[in-house]
Order: sequence, then C-alpha cells, then structure tokens
Amino acid sequence: MSRRLRSIIPVTDKLLQPQTCKPDTVQLRREQCQANQKSYYDRAAKPLTVLEQGANVYSQQSNGQWTPAVVSHALEDGRSYIIQNAEGVFCFESMAGKVKWVTDIEKSVLINNFEKRGWLQVTDSDDWNFYWMSIQTIRNVFSVDTGYRLSDDQMVNHFPNHYELTRKDLMIKNIKRYRKELEKESSPLAEKDENGKYLYLDFVPVTFMLPADYNLFVEEFRKSPSSTWIMKPCGKAQGKGIFLINKLSQIKKWSRDSRTSTFVAANSGKEAYVISLYIDNPLLIGGKKFDLRLYVLVTSYRPLKCYMYKLGFCRFCTVKYTPSTSELDNMFVHLTNVAIQKHGDDYNHVHGGKWTVSNLRLYLESTRGRDVTNHLFDQIHWIIVQSLKAVAPVMNNDKHCFECYGYDIIIDDKLKPWLIEVNASPSLTSSTANDRILKYNLINDTLNIVTPNAEIPDCRWNRSLPKEALGHYQVLYDEEQALSESAERDLRSRSGQPLGSKGSRSSSVRPFPATWK
Repeated sequence: MSRRLRSIIPVTDKLLQPQTCKPDTVQLRREQCQANQKSYYDRAAKPLTVLEQGANVYSQQSNGQWTPAVVSHALEDGRSYIIQNAEGVFCFESMAGKVKWVTDIEKSVLINNFEKRGWLQVTDSDDWNFYWMSIQTIRNVFSVDTGYRLSDDQMVNHFPNHYELTRKDLMIKNIKRYRKELEKESSPLAEKDENGKYLYLDFVPVTFMLPADYNLFVEEFRKSPSSTWIMKPCGKAQGKGIFLINKLSQIKKWSRDSRTSTFVAANSGKEAYVISLYIDNPLLIGGKKFDLRLYVLVTSYRPLKCYMYKLGFCRFCTVKYTPSTSELDNMFVHLTNVAIQKHGDDYNHVHGGKWTVSNLRLYLESTRGRDVTNHLFDQIHWIIVQSLKAVAPVMNNDKHCFECYGYDIIIDDKLKPWLIEVNASPSLTSSTANDRILKYNLINDTLNIVTPNAEIPDCRWNRSLPKEALGHYQVLYDEEQALSESAERDLRSRSGQPLGSKGSRSSSVRPFPATWK
C-alpha cells in the first residue's frame, strides 16, 4: 500500500462531472464552474471533509497527475481513505480542512514547522491559506496593478507597507513626525530637558536623510567637528554599503567616486542614504562591541498588539573596539552583522560570535545590579512600543497580515539603549546549532499565535490566547486592553471604588496584563 498520493478532489453528481470539469480546469477557471460546485471549491465556504464508500474522486499522485478513483472505505481518523484506481489500491489523506502553505523562502526552520503541523504544500497559483513570503513578493501581492484580493482564510507574513518601519529613512521620518504630533498635543511624553533633548523619546541617534537634509547635516556636523558619523544606504541590509566618516570631505569624495549626483537632484532616482551620529561609546564586553537582535511580533497596528520574544541574542564583533580614527574603515571593529563578521579571521564557527539575551542579563546583573538591568530592559521595551506607535497611523493595518520584526539595539557605556534599525525579514539562516534551535522555536511560537491550533486562518475572528499558548513570547503591548483598563480605572476612581479591589469579574478573565510591566 502506497502513501504517495498527495490529495484528492471529490467527484459526485452534485459537485463535479469528470467528463466536463477536469481538476486543472477547476484550479484555473473556478468561476466558470456551476454554482453548486462552489460549495467545495470556494475558499470562503465550508470544505467537504467526509467521503462515503463508493464515492468517485480524482486522486493526485506525487508526479502531479490526476486520475479517476473510487473510495473503498474510510479510516478511523476521519481524513484518511483507502481508494482504488487503475494503478492499484492506495492510502491517502484528504486535503479538506488542512492548511495549504506556500513560501518563496526555502529555509528549513520554516518548512520543518509547516510539515510538523501536517500542513500541505501547494504553489502560489493554487488555493493557499498561508504564504510566508519575501518582501519582494509582498509588493506584488498588494500592488495596485496585480489587484490580488485575499480571502478571510488567507494570511501573509508582512504588512503591505512594512517599509514605513523597516526602511531606515522612513523609520526616522515617522519617529520625528510622532514626536512633533505629541508636542502639538502637549503630551508629557514629548517633554524636553534644558538642552532641548527629549526626556522620553530620545532613543534614535541624530539622523539626516541624504541628499534631502544635506545642509542640515553640515550645520550639525560643524557644531561638533570631531564627531564620527555612519552612512547607510536606506534599502540595503546585512551591513552592505555602510561606512564611517569624520570629515565633510569624505562625503564629497564618496559622492564623486560613486558617480552620483544625489546632492544635486534629490529626486533623480539615485540610492538614498541616511547619516547618523555614530555611537562611539558602546558598552563593551571583553573589549568588543555588540548589539542586540530582538524579535517582535505584531498582529495588529490599530489597535496595536505586539509580542516580545524572550530568546533574542547579542552579536559581537570579532576585533576589539577602538574609537581611533585609524580604524574607521575596519568593519570587523564597528559592524556586528554576521554577514560581515563571518569573513573575519577570528570568527568562531561554534558559537558564531553570539550570546543569548539571558546571558547578557546575568552578566549585567552581576556587574551593574539587578535593578539597573531591569531598568535597561524596560527602556528597550519602551523604545520598541514607541517605535510601533510612531508608524501605526500610516501602516496599512490589513487583517490578513502579521509581521515578525528583527529589532537592532545598541547599548552605550551609560546603559542607554539606542534603536538602530528594524528588519522586515530577519535572517532565518542558521550559523550555529543553537541558532538553528532558536529560529525553529521562533517560527514555531509565531505560528502558534497567528494560526492557533494549526487551523485554517480566519481573519474575521480576533482570538484572545491563553498565556501558555504564547511559548517564548510575552505580551509587549495590547492597546485595546490597555484602553479598557484605563477606562475601568477612571470609572472606579469616579465611583470611589478602590483601584486594587479584588474579585472584579473583568480582571479575573484577563489572560495577562496589557503591557510587559
């Protein structure tokens, strides 16, 4: 008995006539099938899950060919059947009720998680329920020209305009706009010190867009001519195109060498850059610079609902840090990207130059104290929530979307965290055995939240998950619940009821707090 059959399509007098409506025709031209056939083929309809003995079916073999067959009998699991066709007797599992997945990112940590759930792989031209796609593909799915409309049982892993947060220039633009709006509202969050610096929203280095802000940058540079700045192309990742400068002449030379006219024509189509004040006093461990890679899952922007993954890691440089200007061109000193560090002579292939966040916490607690360490991580969580709030008004909050972002944070020697950038497609490549385990668990926990119980997605249903279902995630911020709790506190305050009163029905059903605190 073989298990090489992939799936079946039921054929009955009501659903499908094999002489007139072949399976490939159904896939390509469903709209031409009769209305009563839609009860099986329409994604929004309830799927046929039970086949009776003697039912006529089309069976799809491992080579993709479809052949007529007859159901002999059903097995006890309710989904597996014994069928007979011209080639013999086979055992197969029905596709009905199974999540059908597609991906254009061939990574084992993804595929293993899909297969573990018993999901079925299909192509992007088939009916699919879950598509883990690259950022290039998401542009095509939501482009005006394509006009693709997702069904309620389809889900993708990017928001349509995720770049509002993940493009370096747009992230800065949205954070600056967010600050200005809070200032106009006289929000206490926008309070400044005597030097004009934000007390609570100063979490990104001073940054300018080039070429648009070139004159503003020059003005700022001349205030502190001994400072170092870092240039980054807006649309690239993995450390590509990044370099450091400490003289204005270096920018002019770069502009000439790259044969661009970016400082002449801002809309010339040339690649845009951001230039940021370099954090030249990073916290060092073992004399080496490092940054934090933290994973944040967003399931909704309005209202904002996001989760922090507890198993992030630190990425270390392979060469000891020095602020010396003679080492500005040495990227093994300054850039923590694994894509760069793995080419260094001192790169360690066993641990990959990585440390877990839990190890970092232990180190900081032992050297700086637990309270200081807790305050640092509270600040990091605050930064992430505020960055998400900054882009929430402009984000296309499509109900079919979720996103797992890779946040890059640098901590300076005063234990102040700085947001460097946010990645829309954090690397799923495993550089070490521990890396592979971490990323497998990351995908597993993400899928458990966005597709609870590995069921077919239903975007019409906003589920509230129990805490044990979150795996290694914790709720970072639940805006809807936070507003509800705020309204409840106001009501209690007005009625004279103690804020900490026990036994209230509303508090007893809450699975977890609205924020990480």
